[in-house]
Amino acid sequence: MNCTAFGLIVAITALIGSARFFLALLGMDVGTGFGGIGSSREMMFASLAEPAMIMIAFTLALIAGSTQLSVIAQVMLTHGSLRVSLGLALAALVIVALAENARIPVDNPATHLELTMVHEAMVLEYSGRHLAVIEFAAALKLLLYLSLIGCIFVPWGLAPAEGTLGDYIFGIACFVGKLAVGGFLLVLLETSIA
Repeated sequence: MNCTAFGLIVAITALIGSARFFLALLGMDVGTGFGGIGSSREMMFASLAEPAMIMIAFTLALIAGSTQLSVIAQVMLTHGSLRVSLGLALAALVIVALAENARIPVDNPATHLELTMVHEAMVLEYSGRHLAVIEFAAALKLLLYLSLIGCIFVPWGLAPAEGTLGDYIFGIACFVGKLAVGGFLLVLLETSIA
C-alpha cells in the first residue's frame, strides 16, 4: 500500500469525522447545558467509531489490494468468499453505522430523557429550517452507511462501467432494493429491542 492510498483512507475518514465535529460545535453554539453534554457524548462515541472505521477500511483495502470503492466492490463480487475478517468488518461497520447515526441500541432518537440524550441533546434548541437541515444531514449520513454496507458487502446487481441502459436501470433497482432491505432490518432491530 503506497503513501497515496494511505492518504486517501485518512482523508475519507477525516471527511466523515468532520461532519461530526461541526455538529458538536453546533450543539455547543446554543450555550445550553444539554448542548454541551450532547456534544461531549458525541465526541466520546467518535473516539470509538473513527478507529473502527480506519480498521474496516484497512481490512477491505488489504483484501482488495486497493482503496478505491469500485475496485473493492468488484473484488468482493468476483472473488468474494467467506472470510472471518470480512465478517468482522461487516459486523464492525454495522455497529459503527448504528453509533454514527444515533440509532438504538447506542442512542434512542425519540428519547426525551436528559440522561440518555446524545444526538437529540445537541439539536434540542433548534427548530424550523435549521432543524430541517440537521435532520436532512442525518438522513444523508444514514443513506451513506446503508449504501456502503450494501455496495461493498452485498455487491450483486452493480452495473459494469461500460454497461447498457438496461444494466444501469437494473443496478438502480438493485440499489433501491438493498436500501429497502437495510431499512427494514434497521426497523426490525429497533422495534425488537425494548
